[in-house]
Amino acid sequence: MTNLLLAGAIAAVVVVLLAPVCIPILHKLKFGQSIRAEGPKSHQVKSGTPTMGGIFLIIAIIIATLFVGEWNTEIFLALFILIGHFVLGFIDDYIKVVRKQNQGLLARYKLAGQILIAIVTTIVAGELLTDFKPTIWIPIIDTTLDAGILYLPFMFFVMVGASNAVNLTDGLDGLASGCMAIAASCYAVVCMLTNHNDLAIFCAAIVGACIGFLKFNFHPAKIFMGDTGSLALGGAFAAVGILTHTEFLLAVIGLIFVCEALSVIIQVISFQTTGVRIFRMSPLHHHFELGGWSEVKVVFVFWFVSLICGVIGLTMLP
Repeated sequence: MTNLLLAGAIAAVVVVLLAPVCIPILHKLKFGQSIRAEGPKSHQVKSGTPTMGGIFLIIAIIIATLFVGEWNTEIFLALFILIGHFVLGFIDDYIKVVRKQNQGLLARYKLAGQILIAIVTTIVAGELLTDFKPTIWIPIIDTTLDAGILYLPFMFFVMVGASNAVNLTDGLDGLASGCMAIAASCYAVVCMLTNHNDLAIFCAAIVGACIGFLKFNFHPAKIFMGDTGSLALGGAFAAVGILTHTEFLLAVIGLIFVCEALSVIIQVISFQTTGVRIFRMSPLHHHFELGGWSEVKVVFVFWFVSLICGVIGLTMLP
Protein backbone atom coordinates (compact mmCIF):
# COMPACT_ATOMS: atom_id res chain seq x y z
CA MET A 1 0.00 0.00 0.00
CA THR A 2 2.89 2.35 0.78
CA ASN A 3 4.27 1.90 -2.74
CA LEU A 4 0.87 2.69 -4.25
CA LEU A 5 0.59 5.91 -2.29
CA LEU A 6 4.17 6.83 -3.18
CA ALA A 7 3.61 6.24 -6.90
CA GLY A 8 0.41 8.28 -6.85
CA ALA A 9 2.05 11.10 -4.92
CA ILE A 10 5.08 11.26 -7.22
CA ALA A 11 2.90 11.33 -10.34
CA ALA A 12 0.69 14.07 -8.89
CA VAL A 13 3.68 16.19 -7.85
CA VAL A 14 5.34 15.82 -11.26
CA VAL A 15 2.15 17.02 -12.98
CA VAL A 16 1.73 19.94 -10.57
CA LEU A 17 5.35 20.98 -11.12
CA LEU A 18 5.37 20.57 -14.90
CA ALA A 19 1.99 22.11 -15.69
CA PRO A 20 2.84 25.74 -14.76
CA VAL A 21 5.95 25.45 -16.96
CA CYS A 22 4.34 23.67 -19.90
CA ILE A 23 1.03 25.57 -20.13
CA PRO A 24 2.62 28.96 -20.98
CA ILE A 25 4.89 27.25 -23.52
CA LEU A 26 1.95 25.51 -25.22
CA HIS A 27 0.07 28.83 -25.17
CA LYS A 28 3.01 30.67 -26.70
CA LEU A 29 3.32 28.01 -29.41
CA LYS A 30 -0.40 28.53 -30.09
CA PHE A 31 -1.17 24.87 -29.46
CA GLY A 32 -4.78 25.82 -28.82
CA GLN A 33 -7.90 23.69 -28.94
CA SER A 34 -10.31 24.30 -31.81
CA ILE A 35 -13.97 23.94 -30.85
CA ARG A 36 -16.59 22.40 -33.16
CA ALA A 37 -19.04 25.02 -34.40
CA GLU A 38 -21.92 22.53 -34.09
CA GLY A 39 -21.11 21.84 -30.44
CA PRO A 40 -22.73 23.47 -27.38
CA LYS A 41 -22.44 27.25 -27.67
CA SER A 42 -21.08 27.47 -24.12
CA HIS A 43 -17.94 25.68 -25.33
CA GLN A 44 -16.94 28.39 -27.78
CA VAL A 45 -15.18 30.32 -24.98
CA LYS A 46 -12.77 27.37 -24.70
CA SER A 47 -11.37 27.99 -28.18
CA GLY A 48 -7.64 28.58 -27.95
CA THR A 49 -7.21 26.88 -24.58
CA PRO A 50 -3.85 25.03 -24.73
CA THR A 51 -4.11 21.34 -25.53
CA MET A 52 -1.65 18.42 -25.65
CA GLY A 53 -1.39 18.51 -21.85
CA GLY A 54 -1.18 14.74 -22.11
CA ILE A 55 2.56 15.26 -22.65
CA PHE A 56 3.29 16.04 -19.00
CA LEU A 57 0.48 13.77 -17.81
CA ILE A 58 2.11 10.72 -19.42
CA ILE A 59 5.61 11.79 -18.41
CA ALA A 60 4.42 11.81 -14.79
CA ILE A 61 2.99 8.29 -15.07
CA ILE A 62 6.23 6.95 -16.58
CA ILE A 63 8.45 8.61 -13.96
CA ALA A 64 6.36 7.41 -11.01
CA THR A 65 6.03 3.87 -12.36
CA LEU A 66 9.75 3.45 -13.04
CA PHE A 67 10.75 5.07 -9.74
CA VAL A 68 8.51 2.94 -7.52
CA GLY A 69 7.76 -0.25 -9.48
CA GLU A 70 9.97 -3.19 -10.34
CA TRP A 71 11.57 -3.04 -13.78
CA ASN A 72 10.07 -6.24 -15.15
CA THR A 73 8.42 -7.46 -18.35
CA GLU A 74 4.89 -6.71 -17.16
CA ILE A 75 5.69 -3.11 -16.32
CA PHE A 76 7.56 -2.54 -19.57
CA LEU A 77 4.68 -4.00 -21.58
CA ALA A 78 2.22 -1.70 -19.80
CA LEU A 79 4.49 1.28 -20.50
CA PHE A 80 4.97 0.13 -24.10
CA ILE A 81 1.20 0.13 -24.67
CA LEU A 82 0.90 3.51 -22.91
CA ILE A 83 3.72 5.11 -24.89
CA GLY A 84 2.60 3.54 -28.17
CA HIS A 85 -0.83 5.12 -27.86
CA PHE A 86 0.78 8.35 -26.62
CA VAL A 87 2.79 8.55 -29.86
CA LEU A 88 -0.34 7.97 -31.97
CA GLY A 89 -2.21 10.63 -30.01
CA PHE A 90 0.67 13.10 -30.24
CA ILE A 91 0.90 12.69 -34.02
CA ASP A 92 -2.88 13.14 -34.27
CA ASP A 93 -2.77 16.32 -32.16
CA TYR A 94 0.26 17.65 -34.02
CA ILE A 95 -1.46 17.29 -37.39
CA LYS A 96 -4.65 18.95 -36.12
CA VAL A 97 -3.17 21.67 -33.91
CA VAL A 98 0.14 22.56 -35.54
CA ARG A 99 -0.48 21.75 -39.19
CA LYS A 100 -4.14 22.85 -38.93
CA GLN A 101 -5.51 19.72 -40.64
CA ASN A 102 -8.76 18.97 -38.84
CA GLN A 103 -8.84 15.33 -39.95
CA GLY A 104 -5.73 14.55 -37.92
CA LEU A 105 -4.00 11.20 -38.26
CA LEU A 106 -5.90 9.09 -40.79
CA ALA A 107 -7.83 6.21 -39.22
CA ARG A 108 -5.97 3.57 -41.24
CA TYR A 109 -2.61 4.74 -39.90
CA LYS A 110 -3.93 4.89 -36.35
CA LEU A 111 -5.33 1.36 -36.65
CA ALA A 112 -2.07 0.14 -38.18
CA GLY A 113 -0.20 1.52 -35.18
CA GLN A 114 -2.58 -0.20 -32.77
CA ILE A 115 -2.26 -3.50 -34.66
CA LEU A 116 1.52 -3.25 -34.32
CA ILE A 117 1.21 -2.55 -30.58
CA ALA A 118 -1.10 -5.56 -30.16
CA ILE A 119 1.23 -7.88 -32.13
CA VAL A 120 4.35 -6.84 -30.21
CA THR A 121 2.51 -7.16 -26.89
CA THR A 122 1.25 -10.65 -27.75
CA ILE A 123 4.67 -11.90 -28.89
CA VAL A 124 6.65 -10.45 -25.97
CA ALA A 125 4.09 -11.44 -23.33
CA GLY A 126 3.79 -14.95 -24.77
CA GLU A 127 7.56 -15.42 -24.73
CA LEU A 128 8.49 -13.76 -21.43
CA LEU A 129 5.43 -14.00 -19.15
CA THR A 130 4.85 -17.55 -17.95
CA ASP A 131 1.25 -16.87 -16.86
CA PHE A 132 0.26 -15.07 -20.08
CA LYS A 133 -1.91 -17.36 -22.19
CA PRO A 134 -4.46 -16.70 -24.99
CA THR A 135 -7.39 -17.09 -22.61
CA ILE A 136 -10.39 -14.89 -21.86
CA TRP A 137 -12.01 -14.79 -18.44
CA ILE A 138 -15.80 -14.35 -18.40
CA PRO A 139 -17.01 -12.66 -15.20
CA ILE A 140 -20.25 -13.56 -13.40
CA ILE A 141 -20.10 -17.17 -14.65
CA ASP A 142 -16.37 -17.27 -13.72
CA THR A 143 -15.34 -19.25 -16.80
CA THR A 144 -12.09 -19.07 -18.74
CA LEU A 145 -12.10 -19.69 -22.50
CA ASP A 146 -9.09 -20.63 -24.61
CA ALA A 147 -9.21 -18.13 -27.49
CA GLY A 148 -6.21 -19.54 -29.31
CA ILE A 149 -5.43 -17.69 -32.53
CA LEU A 150 -8.44 -15.42 -31.98
CA TYR A 151 -6.82 -13.79 -28.96
CA LEU A 152 -4.77 -11.37 -31.07
CA PRO A 153 -7.80 -9.80 -32.82
CA PHE A 154 -9.58 -9.79 -29.45
CA MET A 155 -6.66 -7.89 -27.87
CA PHE A 156 -6.66 -5.47 -30.80
CA PHE A 157 -10.41 -4.90 -30.30
CA VAL A 158 -9.86 -4.20 -26.58
CA MET A 159 -7.09 -1.69 -27.30
CA VAL A 160 -9.02 0.12 -30.02
CA GLY A 161 -12.21 0.12 -27.98
CA ALA A 162 -10.65 1.35 -24.75
CA SER A 163 -8.41 4.02 -26.28
CA ASN A 164 -11.12 5.49 -28.48
CA ALA A 165 -13.76 5.31 -25.73
CA VAL A 166 -11.59 7.35 -23.35
CA ASN A 167 -10.79 9.70 -26.23
CA LEU A 168 -14.50 10.31 -26.87
CA THR A 169 -15.11 10.90 -23.15
CA ASP A 170 -12.58 13.74 -23.14
CA GLY A 171 -15.08 16.43 -24.11
CA LEU A 172 -15.79 18.28 -20.86
CA ASP A 173 -13.45 19.89 -18.36
CA GLY A 174 -12.22 17.20 -15.99
CA LEU A 175 -14.51 14.46 -17.29
CA ALA A 176 -12.00 11.99 -18.74
CA SER A 177 -9.29 12.65 -16.16
CA GLY A 178 -11.74 12.22 -13.26
CA CYS A 179 -13.36 9.07 -14.66
CA MET A 180 -9.94 7.60 -15.40
CA ALA A 181 -8.73 8.35 -11.86
CA ILE A 182 -11.72 6.41 -10.50
CA ALA A 183 -11.36 3.52 -12.96
CA ALA A 184 -7.60 3.23 -12.36
CA SER A 185 -8.18 3.24 -8.59
CA CYS A 186 -10.51 0.28 -8.98
CA TYR A 187 -8.06 -1.48 -11.27
CA ALA A 188 -5.28 -1.01 -8.71
CA VAL A 189 -7.44 -3.16 -6.42
CA VAL A 190 -8.02 -5.68 -9.23
CA CYS A 191 -4.27 -5.90 -9.81
CA MET A 192 -3.54 -6.50 -6.14
CA LEU A 193 -6.25 -9.16 -5.83
CA THR A 194 -4.90 -10.96 -8.92
CA ASN A 195 -1.26 -10.79 -7.71
CA HIS A 196 -0.12 -8.19 -10.22
CA ASN A 197 1.36 -5.83 -7.65
CA ASP A 198 3.60 -3.94 -10.06
CA LEU A 199 0.64 -3.20 -12.32
CA ALA A 200 -1.13 -1.87 -9.24
CA ILE A 201 1.71 0.65 -8.93
CA PHE A 202 1.21 1.56 -12.59
CA CYS A 203 -2.49 2.14 -11.87
CA ALA A 204 -1.65 4.24 -8.81
CA ALA A 205 0.62 6.40 -10.96
CA ILE A 206 -2.28 6.93 -13.38
CA VAL A 207 -4.55 7.93 -10.48
CA GLY A 208 -2.02 10.42 -9.10
CA ALA A 209 -1.30 11.95 -12.51
CA CYS A 210 -5.01 12.35 -13.28
CA ILE A 211 -5.72 13.93 -9.89
CA GLY A 212 -2.80 16.32 -10.34
CA PHE A 213 -4.04 17.12 -13.85
CA LEU A 214 -7.50 17.95 -12.50
CA LYS A 215 -6.01 20.97 -10.72
CA PHE A 216 -5.55 22.51 -14.18
CA ASN A 217 -8.19 20.63 -16.18
CA PHE A 218 -11.30 21.06 -14.01
CA HIS A 219 -13.79 23.72 -15.05
CA PRO A 220 -12.78 26.26 -16.22
CA ALA A 221 -9.90 24.28 -17.73
CA LYS A 222 -6.52 25.92 -18.20
CA ILE A 223 -5.28 22.96 -20.26
CA PHE A 224 -6.75 20.01 -22.19
CA MET A 225 -5.04 16.63 -22.42
CA GLY A 226 -5.82 16.24 -26.14
CA ASP A 227 -5.57 12.95 -28.00
CA THR A 228 -2.00 12.87 -26.70
CA GLY A 229 -3.36 12.12 -23.25
CA SER A 230 -6.74 10.49 -23.84
CA LEU A 231 -5.53 7.84 -26.32
CA ALA A 232 -2.60 7.03 -24.02
CA LEU A 233 -4.82 6.73 -20.93
CA GLY A 234 -7.23 4.53 -22.89
CA GLY A 235 -4.30 2.38 -23.98
CA ALA A 236 -3.10 2.14 -20.37
CA PHE A 237 -6.59 1.10 -19.29
CA ALA A 238 -6.59 -1.64 -21.93
CA ALA A 239 -3.09 -2.70 -20.86
CA VAL A 240 -4.03 -3.49 -17.26
CA GLY A 241 -7.11 -5.39 -18.42
CA ILE A 242 -5.09 -7.45 -20.91
CA LEU A 243 -2.15 -8.17 -18.60
CA THR A 244 -4.44 -9.25 -15.75
CA HIS A 245 -6.70 -11.22 -18.12
CA THR A 246 -9.77 -9.29 -16.95
CA GLU A 247 -10.63 -7.70 -20.30
CA PHE A 248 -14.40 -7.96 -19.85
CA LEU A 249 -14.10 -6.26 -16.48
CA LEU A 250 -12.85 -3.18 -18.34
CA ALA A 251 -16.35 -2.74 -19.78
CA VAL A 252 -17.91 -2.83 -16.31
CA ILE A 253 -15.46 -0.62 -14.43
CA GLY A 254 -15.21 1.67 -17.46
CA LEU A 255 -18.93 1.62 -18.28
CA ILE A 256 -18.99 5.41 -18.67
CA PHE A 257 -16.39 5.10 -21.44
CA VAL A 258 -18.42 2.31 -23.07
CA CYS A 259 -21.62 4.41 -22.99
CA GLU A 260 -19.83 7.40 -24.50
CA ALA A 261 -18.54 5.28 -27.39
CA LEU A 262 -21.87 3.50 -27.91
CA SER A 263 -23.73 6.81 -28.03
CA VAL A 264 -21.58 7.87 -30.99
CA ILE A 265 -22.00 4.53 -32.77
CA ILE A 266 -25.79 4.51 -32.24
CA GLN A 267 -26.10 8.14 -33.33
CA VAL A 268 -24.15 7.59 -36.55
CA ILE A 269 -25.96 4.38 -37.50
CA SER A 270 -29.38 5.84 -36.72
CA PHE A 271 -28.80 9.07 -38.64
CA GLN A 272 -27.27 7.37 -41.67
CA THR A 273 -30.00 4.73 -41.93
CA THR A 274 -33.14 6.62 -40.84
CA GLY A 275 -32.14 10.29 -40.73
CA VAL A 276 -33.15 10.38 -37.05
CA ARG A 277 -30.84 11.39 -34.20
CA ILE A 278 -31.37 9.33 -31.05
CA PHE A 279 -29.43 11.79 -28.89
CA ARG A 280 -29.51 15.59 -28.92
CA MET A 281 -25.79 15.32 -29.63
CA SER A 282 -23.13 12.68 -29.17
CA PRO A 283 -20.97 11.74 -27.31
CA LEU A 284 -23.39 11.21 -24.45
CA HIS A 285 -22.14 14.04 -22.21
CA HIS A 286 -23.26 16.59 -24.83
CA HIS A 287 -26.76 15.07 -24.82
CA PHE A 288 -27.16 16.01 -21.16
CA GLU A 289 -25.58 19.43 -21.68
CA LEU A 290 -28.08 20.28 -24.42
CA GLY A 291 -30.81 18.98 -22.11
CA GLY A 292 -30.06 21.81 -19.67
CA TRP A 293 -27.45 20.34 -17.34
CA SER A 294 -24.45 22.51 -16.54
CA GLU A 295 -21.05 21.20 -17.57
CA VAL A 296 -20.01 20.75 -13.93
CA LYS A 297 -23.20 18.80 -13.13
CA VAL A 298 -22.61 16.41 -16.03
CA VAL A 299 -19.03 15.83 -14.87
CA PHE A 300 -20.01 15.18 -11.23
CA VAL A 301 -22.84 12.82 -12.20
CA PHE A 302 -20.59 10.88 -14.58
CA TRP A 303 -17.91 10.65 -11.87
CA PHE A 304 -20.49 9.26 -9.44
CA VAL A 305 -21.70 6.70 -11.97
CA SER A 306 -18.06 5.74 -12.62
CA LEU A 307 -17.58 5.10 -8.93
CA ILE A 308 -20.67 2.89 -8.75
CA CYS A 309 -19.54 0.94 -11.84
CA GLY A 310 -16.12 0.47 -10.30
CA VAL A 311 -17.57 -0.98 -7.12
CA ILE A 312 -19.84 -3.30 -9.12
CA GLY A 313 -16.84 -4.44 -11.17
CA LEU A 314 -14.86 -5.28 -8.02
CA THR A 315 -17.71 -7.43 -6.69
CA MET A 316 -17.46 -9.58 -9.84
CA LEU A 317 -13.98 -10.80 -8.98
CA PRO A 318 -13.94 -14.44 -7.78
